Amino acid sequence: MVRELYTTRVKGQGEQGWQGEDISSGVITLGKPLQRRLEINCRRNQQQDHTQLLDQAGQAFNYGDCSDSYWNPEEFSLFYGTPLWDQASEYQRTVLNQLYWVAYYSQIISAEIATIFFNQTSAAALYAHEGFRSICDMLDLESSQERAHISAFRAVAEQTEQALLGKRLFSYPMRGPFTETMIFADTNQLKRWWKQLQLQAFGLMSSSNSFLACQYFTVRGLRTLNGKLVQHQLSRYYQQYDDPEHAPIPSKISFYHFMDESFHFNSSTLLSHEVMRCLPPPTKFETWVANLGIRGCQQDHRQFSVAVNGIFWHDPALYLKVYELLRSHIFAMDDREAQAMMQDCFTQESAGLHHSYRTHQEAMASYRVYLEPLDYVWPGNRAMAIMERASIEGYVQTQKKALTRFFHGLNGLNMEVGTSDYDNPI
Repeated sequence: MVRELYTTRVKGQGEQGWQGEDISSGVITLGKPLQRRLEINCRRNQQQDHTQLLDQAGQAFNYGDCSDSYWNPEEFSLFYGTPLWDQASEYQRTVLNQLYWVAYYSQIISAEIATIFFNQTSAAALYAHEGFRSICDMLDLESSQERAHISAFRAVAEQTEQALLGKRLFSYPMRGPFTETMIFADTNQLKRWWKQLQLQAFGLMSSSNSFLACQYFTVRGLRTLNGKLVQHQLSRYYQQYDDPEHAPIPSKISFYHFMDESFHFNSSTLLSHEVMRCLPPPTKFETWVANLGIRGCQQDHRQFSVAVNGIFWHDPALYLKVYELLRSHIFAMDDREAQAMMQDCFTQESAGLHHSYRTHQEAMASYRVYLEPLDYVWPGNRAMAIMERASIEGYVQTQKKALTRFFHGLNGLNMEVGTSDYDNPI
């Protein structure tokens, strides 16, 4: 849709207009070089589509077949480099490595559910332009791939948690696109309601506004860029096998997913950096909405987690899950031992904490580079001012206060750790 705000613009003879504008007709079109790049990206994605392989892997997964092997590089394990990892047996380390996979891809499921919805709202706005069908076809393919990703991740996560714990730890029932994207966030009921309202409003606006439709891919690009930093390393674990067919199925899924997401990142960059230039400059309102979206991404990623390196969860929201894991048969700690271990892991500096902080800093630096060509971005977003506040010292102080409150609250809980409640999600 060509926005009415720009239909009255008068241009002098020989003036060029914004890139993509056909002055004689007032129609917005894609230039041939850009159209060709979009078609090449879509065609290559189709040629290397891993949907069938992911479906086969998810259906073939049997936890017993790979229960004794790592699924990721060792450093991508829960609490790697912390006292829990240092004191763990080889069996416990294997479980921590596998549960990292479950936790990580449970977070990816949440993001991809939202992606499926916003791919479609964005396509609705862009399809109204001449020559934009190729973008919509590309997004349809990606949404189909996301459904395959989700199915495979869920198959592994749910079977693994059932086998290890008999209950959910990081997985959850299917959810809608307006749920808080971060599974373990610094939130409450009011914040969740407000976030849901914002996502619903953006979905409505982006379905009829070409600029906001493209700007969604700026946020998607940032989030995917963070994923690429970790997923590239996860995918390499599969490639280290001389015969990849003997690799654990979760490692195969990591590789297949990374290959699909590489094209999705290319799509995000083309839409947010190139296609956007074919549209009229944003209005003040559009600029405001766009920057709120980027700021929201910063808010989601403002902290780092010692428990799960590469996912920017709010660790106090994880305390109960960690306590349950430590009290389970896997670690068999009593209440006093579990609390002492949590104190050591969350409130003391460790190699694992510094490793997670470095990942956060690398993500922040890459976000800055990604936003650099976009002139509508506010200075605070361009500098990643919210993420920049994160520090080792601030993390430790936050955990000391939050953990004290959590331990106090434990006294009022009647917890039966190890009881099977898999069908009743915690």
